Amino acid sequence: MAPPAPAYLKALETGILQRRADQGLEALTECTLCPRSCGVNRTAGETGTCKTGRRAVVASYNAHFGEETPLVGRNGSGTIFFSHCSLQCNFCQNYEISHLGEGRAIADDQLAAIMLELQHAGCHNINLVTPSHVVPQMLAAIHLAAQRGLDVPLVYNCSGYDRVETLVLLDGIVDIYMPDFKFWHPNVARDTCNAPDYPELAKHALLEMHRQVGDLAIDKVSGLAYKGILVRHLVLPGGLAGTAKIMAFLADSLSRNTYVNVMSQYRPCGRAREMPALAVALSPAEYDQAVQETKAAGINRLDKPRRVFQLW
Repeated sequence: MAPPAPAYLKALETGILQRRADQGLEALTECTLCPRSCGVNRTAGETGTCKTGRRAVVASYNAHFGEETPLVGRNGSGTIFFSHCSLQCNFCQNYEISHLGEGRAIADDQLAAIMLELQHAGCHNINLVTPSHVVPQMLAAIHLAAQRGLDVPLVYNCSGYDRVETLVLLDGIVDIYMPDFKFWHPNVARDTCNAPDYPELAKHALLEMHRQVGDLAIDKVSGLAYKGILVRHLVLPGGLAGTAKIMAFLADSLSRNTYVNVMSQYRPCGRAREMPALAVALSPAEYDQAVQETKAAGINRLDKPRRVFQLW
């Protein structure tokens, strides 16, 4: 039995996709799309924390083979990397994109064309990376692309720093949510990205995502995901991420069947060395402990580990 069609196709037929796109664009006039709630009129060229106006800024797009196993398949995940970010982690491995804004502003029609180009290249999904601040542009582009034949699953690949009110706009449109859950402790979120509210907001965001799409569903024939939530967790040195408590939350509040990628690739990037605790690489022992804590919480549906440790 073939997987169901992407959710946004039904939303297109019923007119919901058009209405959500219109709602999103209206929200840009006094923007509170992300938790920073800057309140600027992005349609008039004003910008807030995300430094993005009416047009989304795209750094790059390609068939990506380094994503999670259920997304990659034979032909890769069709990733679109949006520039800027409303979370602004000081250790971001894409610092030039997220902080410095490398990329170019494009119209909604151009974004739709990129989606279709990735699909025509054989990519199994459209993977929207750091999209929280460009949800309206994303919705407008999906509406255009769906009318022109887009029919692969949509992946919302985010930091977890999302407002539930914005996520509601995506209900019945996004197929796969792939949020991070970065930190459990408010003081760590404060020190790394000036967002002490991150842990609480991430909990609410992940609950909403799970309500919309449920556990990750993977086609038995192709091995590809077509719906559900996939949670990423980057293990930080010194136990700063609070792995054990995050995994207990996922198991108890979402599902013990939650698909999780416990990530080992932390290394000091960006401005990480300004914090002594983050100025060191992750050790193999720290990563092993994080995996043990994940399994102890009752979560055993883990992405195949790709351990990348570096000596500094």
